[in-house]
Amino acid sequence: MTTQRPYLPQHNEIELFQCAADNRLPVLLKGPTGCGKTRFVQHMAEQLGRKLYTIACHDDLTAADLVGRHLIGADGTYWQDGPLTRAVREGAICYLDEVVEARKDTTVVLHPLSDHRRELPIERTGELLQAHPDFMLVISYNPGYQNMMKGLKPSTRQRFVALSFDYPDAEHEVVILCQESGIDKQTAGQLVALGQDLRRLKDQDLEEAASTRLLIYCALMIKGGTPAAQACRSCLAEPLSDDSETLAAIDRLISSYF
Repeated sequence: MTTQRPYLPQHNEIELFQCAADNRLPVLLKGPTGCGKTRFVQHMAEQLGRKLYTIACHDDLTAADLVGRHLIGADGTYWQDGPLTRAVREGAICYLDEVVEARKDTTVVLHPLSDHRRELPIERTGELLQAHPDFMLVISYNPGYQNMMKGLKPSTRQRFVALSFDYPDAEHEVVILCQESGIDKQTAGQLVALGQDLRRLKDQDLEEAASTRLLIYCALMIKGGTPAAQACRSCLAEPLSDDSETLAAIDRLISSYF
């Protein structure tokens, strides 16, 4: 798979990730929703020439979903590797997106893969799998969602090289919108300015900030022929709030730009 558009780095994340990969170190990506963490991992997998297994973590994710399980087929019971095990065997990158959403007992299976051992014990088959030299473990989470119930344990955090991400500065974000959607620079600039105003509302009227991803969606809708104000309503206002007063306030803000 080849990315059609180049990744635009924010800082030195490419060099740091490359160095971690060269030294067979696991990586933790921290940053808000929609700031480019997943896109970055996809880019680095392509740069390194490695297959990428992406796992969207959730409350019901079990260790078996990662490692594998016995299944029943026409010829009887057989073992099927999970995505983590396949990545370990093949020398791929395994990316667990929003890892704090997974149950604590599930993420424990990552520990022996994220230190000097680089091994995966498969209890159901009795196999102790040594990681391929090119295997790499990458996890991500949004620190804004951390709380006492859903936090990343220190014993897990300290096993990773950590890289922080945030929304790009205005100049970079304009370039990203133009690059990803083909929209003109003036409209991209208006969308970015609107997005920055919406981000200032976070923790006041909005629980979540307007992400770069949502701005790209909005730019694509406008490029596709949707009137700008309508695109902003569908891509920025509605996904961010259900409250009628907040939506009305966002609509007024949209009207000041489009």
